[in-house]
Parts: sequence; structure tokens; C-alpha cells
Amino acid sequence: MIILDYQDRRPIYEQITERFRTLIYQGALPAGSRLPSVRQLAMELSINPNTIQRAYMTLEQEGLIYPVKGKGNFVAETSLIKEKSKEDFRKDFKELIKKGIQTGITEEEMLSMVRKNCEEEQR
Repeated sequence: MIILDYQDRRPIYEQITERFRTLIYQGALPAGSRLPSVRQLAMELSINPNTIQRAYMTLEQEGLIYPVKGKGNFVAETSLIKEKSKEDFRKDFKELIKKGIQTGITEEEMLSMVRKNCEEEQR
């Protein structure tokens, strides 16, 4: 489920957060599913439980998971997750447009790229 890349410059908790985020967005972890306990995942990955706790705290702040006292952490409602995913995409897309404009790419070129990539992905 979670594989760490020790060559990655990002902190381990960020890698864990990103992996869970991807699993949730893709539907591999549906709404209401229970995440592994902090201790269990820390033992499986051979890392400090505080690292897992920090990743879970980040996911909770993003609204992707919620804690239930004495029971663990669970994936939040799907509709909220989908909206969060779309909002994240909009922010990333806006940054890409900004970067494209700064590098001299015209609106027509960007639209052409979007159409081409959409067509490729729909095949």
C-alpha cells in the first residue's frame, strides 16, 4: 500500500500523505474505510509513529480523513473528497497556465495542448 522512497528529498510524512491522498482520490480507499492504526503502519514501514501521526494530521486538516476516538481514522465522505480533488486540480492548473504565460506560450497553444491531451487520455 505505502512504499517509501528514501532517495526522495521530501520528508517521509509528505510521501505518506501523498500516497494516501492518491489512494483516496482514485477510490482505492472508499469513504468510511478505516486506515491502518498509527502503530501498525509505523511497524510495517519501520518508521517512528510520530511520522505517521503527522501524515494523518495533515490528511485530517485537508478534510480527507476523520478520527473516531478509540476506533481509528476513517476516509471522509466521497463527495467532499471529489470536490477537494477538483479544487486541488484547479489550483495546479492555474499555476501551469501562469507558468505557460511566463514562458511565452500563447492562449491558442495552451488550448491546443489541452485538447490534444484530453483526446489522448480519452482513448
